[in-house]
Formats: sequence, structure tokens, C-alpha cells
Amino acid sequence: MTALFHLQADADLSARNTFRVAARAPWLLRVNELASLPEALELEQIRGLPLLMLGGGSNLLFAGDAPGAVVELRAGGVGIVEDRGPVVRVRAQAGADWHGLVMWSLDQGLCGLENLALIPGSVGAAPIQNIGAYGVEVGESILAVEAWDRQEARWVRLGRQACAFGYRDSLFKRNPERWIVAAVELELSRQGRAHPAGPRLGYAGIGEELAAMGLDPGTHAPTARDVAEAVIRLRRRKLPDPGAAGNAGSFFKNPVVPAAQAQALLAAHPRMPAFPGQGADTHKLSAAWLIDACGLKGEREGDAGVSEAHALVLVNHGRASGAQLLELARRIAGAVQARFGVALEPEPRIVGACW
Repeated sequence: MTALFHLQADADLSARNTFRVAARAPWLLRVNELASLPEALELEQIRGLPLLMLGGGSNLLFAGDAPGAVVELRAGGVGIVEDRGPVVRVRAQAGADWHGLVMWSLDQGLCGLENLALIPGSVGAAPIQNIGAYGVEVGESILAVEAWDRQEARWVRLGRQACAFGYRDSLFKRNPERWIVAAVELELSRQGRAHPAGPRLGYAGIGEELAAMGLDPGTHAPTARDVAEAVIRLRRRKLPDPGAAGNAGSFFKNPVVPAAQAQALLAAHPRMPAFPGQGADTHKLSAAWLIDACGLKGEREGDAGVSEAHALVLVNHGRASGAQLLELARRIAGAVQARFGVALEPEPRIVGACW
């Protein structure tokens, strides 16, 4: 019989982060059943300590050791909880693998997550970061998030609006000491296409990849699985495999700047990619283009480097420390600020240091 939870002292975290940097935690709490979480958090050894929730370790950088207890939610059940024909409600527990959930949904004939295929990490991390790729954010499909409210010591169910999703942002990310994400409810579609309004093909590269697969979007209506396959091919070609070279995917957010600043930059750099922001008064710039324009793509300082395939990806080539990777990230951000007057912000959570 599997224990409901397990507490380990002086835990090695080097295999629990995709950067594969050395780090330790005074305590590692593994919770196998969600219902046992409140009891586990009251263990004498960790009561009152800072908590760090750890899923797949794919969206954080250990620039130092964890200051308190690291908590892993292992429960990973996935299932359909309501089937209304064309609309289906799915519940996935925090410990489930995100890409596994995407592929499971496709196996069930469900659509809506295909553009988010092959994103590393756990389901529990998805709403915190409001993960997104190829023109889609997970917040669009989330109906509700089930979480343990540490402040009020109770389980809560927060609807989409209450989650306050933004660009790589959410209520949970802004209040990491309060909320522990336990499960996510998603509303998916049984439509035969990738989205009720049609495939989400507007992001650069998807249409071209479908065409390379022999599926010309102009003459062929791509299915959700077609789109997922195109996204998987794109990601495998452009992003280094964390199993081969430690990384956390895109390290920097695409900066959002005032429209006037974007227009001034475009006048000086006509080839700079720029996209509409949240409103007419802002534009989103390509962080990868800005870094590449500074000549930093493929940069390397010892074992800390920038991927030669994608300027947004920082890579641990072997024995780089988290502090060394953070120092390289700061230097990159400084170079972009100096040349373009644009501030870059990291996507991963930085543990053991401040940005």
C-alpha cells in the first residue's frame, strides 16, 4: 500500500529540475493523495517553513538551495467528469504530466490543447504560469482550478475569472505562498477541428509545418492531432531536449512595451517582429530577436550558455551552477536594455536569489 505522504530530510534536487543544476532542500515532502495534503503540511518538521511547490521542475532555476520545504504532489489522475456532447469537462490532478494530458485528450477525440503539446512540466504548474505556445494560452481552456488556500486553511475552487490569468501570469504566480494548485478543470471540444472556430494556425510556423507534412491548410482542414504533430515537430527542431542539455525552455518573456516605443524601434529596426499587445496602446516584441540582434545567440560562459538553435533558451552544457546561469541571464538582459531600451523579465521562478 502506498503511503499517503513521505517526508525526506536533506533532499538532493539536482534530478528534480530540468536545468539539472545542483541544489538541496532541508525537507522534501511527497504527497501521493490530495486529500492528505492538509495533514502533511502540519508535520512538525516543516510547519511554519517556507514552501516551494515542485512539479516537473521545468519552470524554475535554483540559483541556490531551497530555503524550506519542497513539496511534490504526486497524484496525477485524469478523467472526464461531464460530457455534454460537443463540450466535455476534464479534470486533471496536479501531478499529471502536461504533455501526457494533451496526448490523452487527443486520444479521447478532444480538442483545445493541441497547440500546447510537448510543453514540459506538470498539470499543476500550467495555471500558475498560464503556459502558452503557438498563439494559445491554457487559461483559455481552464474552467476552474482546485487549490488549497494556506491562508484560510481550506480547499477552494476558483473559476477562470478569479484565476486572473495574464501573459505568463496568474493569481497563483503572484501569491505563491498562499495557493497550492491541486487540480485543474478544463473545457474541451469534441468538434472535428482543432477549435470550434477553426484551427489555430495563425502563429508563425504552424501553417508551414503542416504543409511540410503534406497537409496544406488551404486545401486540407487540419485536425487537432495534425496541429499537435506540427507543434511537436517544431518544438523538437527548435528547442533543445532537456534530457540532452539542461534547460527550462524559453527563459525570457516577450516584452510588452507602449505602442509609441514599439513604433520608434520599428522605424530604426524595420525587421524587428512586433505583435499587438493586450490593447491598442501596447505591442509585444520578440525577446529572441532582441537577444539575437545583440549577438548573444550561442553565447557561452563555461558551461552556462545560450542555445545555438533558439536565443530564448539558456542551456546548462554540463556542470553550470544556477548562479552562473542567472548571471548570464542578467548579462543578456543588460545588453538588450542598453541597446534597445527594453527590459527583459525571466519566465522561470528563481529560487535562492532575486532577479
